Amino acid sequence: MRTRRTGFFSGLKVKTLKELNTIIKNLKSKGKKIVFTNGCFDLLHYGHLKYLEEAKAKGDILVVAINSDTSVNKIKGDKRPITSEKDRARIIAGLACVDYVVVFKEETPLNVIKILKPDILVKGRDWKADNIVGREVVLKNGGRVSTLSFLKGYSTTNLIKKIAEKF
Repeated sequence: MRTRRTGFFSGLKVKTLKELNTIIKNLKSKGKKIVFTNGCFDLLHYGHLKYLEEAKAKGDILVVAINSDTSVNKIKGDKRPITSEKDRARIIAGLACVDYVVVFKEETPLNVIKILKPDILVKGRDWKADNIVGREVVLKNGGRVSTLSFLKGYSTTNLIKKIAEKF
């Protein structure tokens, strides 16, 4: 009897930018619509899942770019991230709605967007359309930008506060 290695399949979804670029070019040549989003995803909660499911519904393939530990630290402060980039990438990759995950070291995913040229760029409605990083790249390449609502009451910061209060 074979035993399945834990995390094996989610690990296959985590790619380097070079690997992912080759995969995306191949998928685009087959007419697949590539959806791209990014974030820290430090502590996964239901709001994240709902957001990623809605992003996936906008196209065929969902690529999620995860901020590296260094990047999260610069954006969120020295107490973050709580979960390592490797673990965050594998957790996000383990979601059925996510097709590929890539980790980026910069503060923004602009370089990743320039290389992958997704068809659809998705961010939360807390971003004004004009301020969405990579917007110009996607629009210039004939793509579109979409914003999604957040589920009220769900945030990593609130989750951290709740844990701190209880323990």
